[in-house]
Amino acid sequence: MDRKTMTISAWRQQLQNGDISSRELVDQHIHRLETAEPSLSVYNEITVERARADADRIDAARAAGESLGPLAGLPLAIKDNLCTRGVRTTCSSRMLEHFVPPYESTATERLWQAGGVLVGKTNLDEFAMGGSTETSAFGATHNPWNLDHVPGGSSGGSAAAVASGSCIASLGSDTGGSIRQPASFCGVVGLKPTYGRVSRWGLVAFASSLDQVGPFATSVADAAELLQVIAGPDPRDSTCLNVEVPDYSAGLNQSIKGLKVGVIKECFDAKGLDGEVNASVQAAAAQLEALGAELVEVSCPRFNDGIATYYVIAPSEASANLARYDGVKYGFRAADAESLATMTSSSRAEGFGEEVQRRILIGTYALSAGYVDAYYKKAQQVRTLIRRDFDAAFQSVDVLLTPTAPSPAFKAGAHKDDPLAMYLADLLTIPVNLAGLPAISVPCGFSQTGLPIGVQLIGNVLDEARLLQVAHQYEQAADVLSQRPKAPLVP
Repeated sequence: MDRKTMTISAWRQQLQNGDISSRELVDQHIHRLETAEPSLSVYNEITVERARADADRIDAARAAGESLGPLAGLPLAIKDNLCTRGVRTTCSSRMLEHFVPPYESTATERLWQAGGVLVGKTNLDEFAMGGSTETSAFGATHNPWNLDHVPGGSSGGSAAAVASGSCIASLGSDTGGSIRQPASFCGVVGLKPTYGRVSRWGLVAFASSLDQVGPFATSVADAAELLQVIAGPDPRDSTCLNVEVPDYSAGLNQSIKGLKVGVIKECFDAKGLDGEVNASVQAAAAQLEALGAELVEVSCPRFNDGIATYYVIAPSEASANLARYDGVKYGFRAADAESLATMTSSSRAEGFGEEVQRRILIGTYALSAGYVDAYYKKAQQVRTLIRRDFDAAFQSVDVLLTPTAPSPAFKAGAHKDDPLAMYLADLLTIPVNLAGLPAISVPCGFSQTGLPIGVQLIGNVLDEARLLQVAHQYEQAADVLSQRPKAPLVP
């Protein structure tokens, strides 16, 4: 079997035909995981016994003629900030190093109900704050295309898991690009749904008005299948939208002839845009035009203001959300504290890493008396203007197109002493989160050094079906991954 071409539907057919058992499929991926893990450091927790037990149970149910879910027997990985009952959920932080949730997140619960099999929890930037998976308290994850480079972040572990073939698909979370940017860096598909399309219940909060759960996969069709399972209303999450979920796979093969694709000119004028990225994304736009879509240049004047806006709003929400970690009820507690105040201060200083502390301080300052109007309130006003720019663009086009990231994956440690340079890696993804829109990153080429490049397609609110249709049609026509160069840990 060729891992590069096997979709979820193809694996499902193999399982139904008896060409492979769930246990055999899981064991194949566990073997791949164990082979790649020493070099990649993708997983914080590997659940071999649970995976094999679930696979055996599914095989027995299939043999008995029982009805099975659409993901039955398929090995999946989960970002380690989604709560999994009975399995450690650490957020890659010392603060939660030993936390075992007593409940399951809605997104993962729906995967298990559909028959998915958990092979492990993946590494991330601590509390999802970072763009390289280097701020993890448990060590950095490496890019399977080039071990000297980062996989992106904050969901770098989930992206690298799919790219390296240790799972068929995975879940991540996206607050400012944390699914799409690592998808671009690792040469996989990454989908951020509309805010509220997928429940956030059980997702450890970073910035509550921006966070969204979404899938990583090797193909757009697989991303559509994962979204089909995890999307939909949830009474436990007040921000989850109570709207019908369409069939995301139904329209994938429909022609895009006549659809209008808006090319956001501000993204191609962005400072620091790599020449190879620009050329690959322009070629992707030309491919869509060859498929019958009409390219339209559009302007989103405040697009590049997104990053400054985000780094006021997101840290402000983080400072409020992370205030609960005080060493009292749960989480890391410093030893030998002389008083409650000292214990709280020491627990937070020792339990949180440098980047998390930096963002807490930024957010606390932005929300402090005398500054909240100048910073937080002003940022929310700019956020509204960014959303209005998108609304205006969608009056004339069906989807929008940009590069996913300004460059291919950068070398590990390249931005260690320059957090602002790290933040700029999310320049092209952040505005989508501020506006609550769906967006997808699809591989569109490679750099001369063999690193993947991604194109970002942005849809209107709740228009994931059309977004997936356009992405799938591009993916099938361009067939980028069949032309990929050799990589050390990509099967």
